[in-house]
Amino acid sequence: MIDAEIAWAAVQRRDRSFDGRFVTGVLTTGIYCRPSCAARHPARENVRFFVDGPTARAAGLRACLRCKPDEVGRDQQALAKAVAMLDADDAPGLEELAAAVGYAPHHFHRLFKRATGVTPAAYIRAKRGKRAEAALVNNDRVTDAIYDAGFSGPSRFYAETKGRLGMTPSAWKNGGAGVMIRWTIAETSLGPMLVAATDKGICRLSFDEDESELHRRFPRASIEPADPAMAELVAGAVEAVERPDRMPDLPLDVAGTAFQQAVWAELRRIPVGETRSYADIAAAVGKPAAVRAAGSANGANNVAVLIPCHRVIRTDGSLGGYAYGLERKQALLDREKAR
Repeated sequence: MIDAEIAWAAVQRRDRSFDGRFVTGVLTTGIYCRPSCAARHPARENVRFFVDGPTARAAGLRACLRCKPDEVGRDQQALAKAVAMLDADDAPGLEELAAAVGYAPHHFHRLFKRATGVTPAAYIRAKRGKRAEAALVNNDRVTDAIYDAGFSGPSRFYAETKGRLGMTPSAWKNGGAGVMIRWTIAETSLGPMLVAATDKGICRLSFDEDESELHRRFPRASIEPADPAMAELVAGAVEAVERPDRMPDLPLDVAGTAFQQAVWAELRRIPVGETRSYADIAAAVGKPAAVRAAGSANGANNVAVLIPCHRVIRTDGSLGGYAYGLERKQALLDREKAR
């Protein structure tokens, strides 16, 4: 089923994340297009939406020569093949990757980034970083873990994972040893809020939690009460709850897989007062079939409100889930709409 209002809104903003989910039929010209087609928008009364190209052709329409809507399936197949190749231990470079899927390198580079939110090179770095995290847990020596993860040496590992792991390799291996995390409980109109931060930024923002949660997540980190230097971060976090239209751009110290990072980036793009479905988010990161995975990535968010996972609801309009209670989720949405 196609929601005509959502589809028309996607067409008006030329939203590439909806390509492949439906095609736009223009009755006056007899053609059908991708939602993102750059051609001039037709009048709404002349538009019909179809689930795919064959359905539109059965209605007597022909494919647009400008946006070539029937090639969306080819793009998706190429992306799936490319991701499988990049997930292999011996990942290819851009030219080899593009040749394998039948695209020019520069075109496929743009296609891959548009679909996943990251370049092929960044995708490989993220995969290596995740392998390194696992290797650091399973190896006694950091150097062995670096080589096991596929890096050519320690210098390359440090260069590629700087700022992504949120701590040094040794600290990761030792459950956060050597990392200082400061915390406080801030009072908000939605209840007590835990704010915790490293020297890089906020690493945990949650409701109804206390210091014990930090010890569980970072068992070997140094966990201390907030100092005066953290006051600005705390004030900004409270402002994000109380005045979402004035949400400050606060530094975050979070890490995740390439897919999780892409989902979190999409969450931060949702305007205040608006919501998206889990299916919308999956489509926006180039994986329309990965609705469950998008939901899992949404739930893996460690920084509530600042990465607004509460703005994601079910396709039928119901709230879905929320780690801190549906009443709090509804309250956040209500005040954002009011703003």
